[in-house]
Amino acid sequence: MPSDGHRPLSPSDKVFVAGHRGMVGSAVVRSLRKRSFDRVVEAGREVVDLADQSSTFAFLQEQKPDVVVVAAAKVGGIVANATYPAEFAYDNIAIAANLIEGSRRAGVERLMFLGSSCIYPKFAPQPIKEEHLLTGALEPTNEAYAVAKIAGIKLCAYYRQQYGLDYRSVLPSNLYGPGDNYHPENSHVLPAFIRRFSEAKDKNLDSVTIWGTGTPLREFLHADDCAEGLIHVLERPESPDIVNLGSGEEISIADLASLVADVVGFKGEIDYDKSKPDGTPRKLMDASVIRSLGWSPKIGLREGIAAAVEDFKSRYGVPA
Repeated sequence: MPSDGHRPLSPSDKVFVAGHRGMVGSAVVRSLRKRSFDRVVEAGREVVDLADQSSTFAFLQEQKPDVVVVAAAKVGGIVANATYPAEFAYDNIAIAANLIEGSRRAGVERLMFLGSSCIYPKFAPQPIKEEHLLTGALEPTNEAYAVAKIAGIKLCAYYRQQYGLDYRSVLPSNLYGPGDNYHPENSHVLPAFIRRFSEAKDKNLDSVTIWGTGTPLREFLHADDCAEGLIHVLERPESPDIVNLGSGEEISIADLASLVADVVGFKGEIDYDKSKPDGTPRKLMDASVIRSLGWSPKIGLREGIAAAVEDFKSRYGVPA
């Protein structure tokens, strides 16, 4: 776990945030700018195709950033993962490999890779510790995405081991916040609920049907908290190869649906389509490592959902 020569981040550092338009990437950019970083590099697909090796390598050689944050990924919910597994595997493996090896070739000594709690085994012990990675079978509904993310995480660990580079990974729990994906079929559970209940209220529907039994337990972290945690870990020379980022609190899907409905103001019934899959039964992150490094989240779930609802309304024109 190399730490010799590690220095604190400086506002003069040039930081490339890959995936700056996404929910987490934009949150990282906000956090850096709040810290007066004025050399934040943002580049969309029209500038660099991160799934293309030559494009990515050339861009990194030209920019030569001091720090790279890998927040770029192809993401989606159960339906998207099940429908497009080849795309989720290939695109995410390519993005990870191109950015990690491209950064090494460009002389980047510090890189932070964003993983996900969904890469842990489906039946991992709860709460899930970092050491549980690769100790069991994955959840089939998002296996392709998980395999790709695991490849990126292990690449960072191997580059740290072989080259002495400060390449590390953080694994956040379920994320939500400004800039989330509210697609009616390809979004994650919380933004999907925000859209469904907001539209149901707007249309004066009597009921909303959600997938599964409502019994699975999930943990949620606001994107701005995730960004703060990521930067906090990036600053610490003593942190291990991978660090969980979690709130430490969990809620059932049924209670989450009720909470979103209450925040939105939907008064109808909530029905459950038990013929649809639940996914992993429980997924709580052990946050003891990140807590030992001095970080904890600041945004409560109800507060964060209320802000996310306003974000959805402002972007999609759903009336209050």
